[in-house]
Amino acid sequence: MFLISHRGNTNGINKDEENQIDYIKSAISKGFDVEIDVRAYKNKLYLGHDTPEVLIDNEFLKNNKIWCHAKDIDALNILIKLKCVYFWHDNDDYTLTSNGYVWTFPGKKLISNSICVLPEKTKYDNFNCAGICSDFIEKFK
Repeated sequence: MFLISHRGNTNGINKDEENQIDYIKSAISKGFDVEIDVRAYKNKLYLGHDTPEVLIDNEFLKNNKIWCHAKDIDALNILIKLKCVYFWHDNDDYTLTSNGYVWTFPGKKLISNSICVLPEKTKYDNFNCAGICSDFIEKFK
């Protein structure tokens, strides 16, 4: 099962650190995959949920432990060309990731190929799925 840190968070939300390179690396060093928010600005990729904040080296994104959430169409276009793990969604119930998993909005029905996103926002009776993405991913280790 994939255990995916949401923006680098492993034991609760830390707005000051999430989507920061060292924070992401720390979560990976603890054995987790990491979902990050990626934006494009002037043909370069940046980390940032709402705005482009931290310039990121494209090679860093090719790590198969990083799941890139494209936040705009230009970022999606660049990520496709990089051939890294990526997906785009807004408020969709389900979206397909580039590595073939179903990114599943909180509270929606899980299937065996689902990544259960932010289970802390809802209640699931079981986690019969391929992975979990959480701000509290340490609890699932």
